[in-house]
Amino acid sequence: MSNTVLVAWGGFVIGLLFGGFGQRTGFCLMRGLKHAWVDGDGRMLRSFAFAMAVAILASHALEALGYISLRDSIYMQRTFSWPLYLLGGALFGYGMVLCNGCGARALVLLGSGNLRSLLVLFCIGIAGHMTLTGVLANLRVTLSGMTSTTLPMPRASLVGVVESVGLGGSLALWIPALLVSIALLVFCFSHEAFRRSSRHLIGGAVVGSLVAAGWFVTGHLGYDDFDPVSLVSLTFIAPIGDTIQYLMLSTGLSLRFGVTVVAGIVLGALAMALLTRSFELQGFPTPQRMVRYITGGFMMGIGGALALGCSIGQGLTGMSTLAIGSMVALSGILLGAWIALKSPLRAPAL
Repeated sequence: MSNTVLVAWGGFVIGLLFGGFGQRTGFCLMRGLKHAWVDGDGRMLRSFAFAMAVAILASHALEALGYISLRDSIYMQRTFSWPLYLLGGALFGYGMVLCNGCGARALVLLGSGNLRSLLVLFCIGIAGHMTLTGVLANLRVTLSGMTSTTLPMPRASLVGVVESVGLGGSLALWIPALLVSIALLVFCFSHEAFRRSSRHLIGGAVVGSLVAAGWFVTGHLGYDDFDPVSLVSLTFIAPIGDTIQYLMLSTGLSLRFGVTVVAGIVLGALAMALLTRSFELQGFPTPQRMVRYITGGFMMGIGGALALGCSIGQGLTGMSTLAIGSMVALSGILLGAWIALKSPLRAPAL
């Protein structure tokens, strides 16, 4: 079996697990923020923070053991546009609230019978590719060139910050990883309701582990000097658009990791929904709701392309590398969600 086929199957299995557990546990950053900021229930938000801690520890353990090199990930770019990351993140965060969930959540909901999510996914895929390679690409590249900054360190992450003060090796790798992870774990487990909620504990542990599994599949199982595979893990803006393209042009395209993850999530969520008898077809109750979801989908697609990732792609996968750019993008996502949920510019209630 070639490394590309192995990576494709690995992505499919990861997607199945993400879809099944996502459907069962309701894992979602947007729901976590809404429950915490509006309803006063912080368990789902802590589930996301727990997933982040697990992803950071597991990913850095893989690097320490020599299975992967996080330096090779796209999140480690020393030159990036922090204003575009912040703006893109804010657009994504606001759109996420409009659609009542992000792209990953839309895939899970589609598998559960939610047809609203199908429209959201089309909008994300089209808008994302419009911004990455289509009619908005030149504008994106121009703005990025005008606003980009180059970080004065060899590695654009907190590990690079530690290395820049003279520490190296395992110390530089583990000091920031442990400090950030411990802070996240204290935030999570100081909350009694979260400690008692097996659903939120399991959801966070599984999703965080799947982020590290993605790195392992593409960075170790897929490693081949003569047929290299990009080091990637869970992210959904480009892969949703890639999946739409693959459905139309499969004879001229290779099957990528992100496409099989997308397919696996839908099928995994469908299987879990059928097993738990929670599958239910749902549509739009009003045309106004449809317009809202179209708007949110386009905001997520454009914003995610500008920020180089979504709430999972930057919020978990990027953050698992402790990349500076991912921290900026995640800050933008949280800002956009706060504006939509709490500010005078908040989105109308559903």
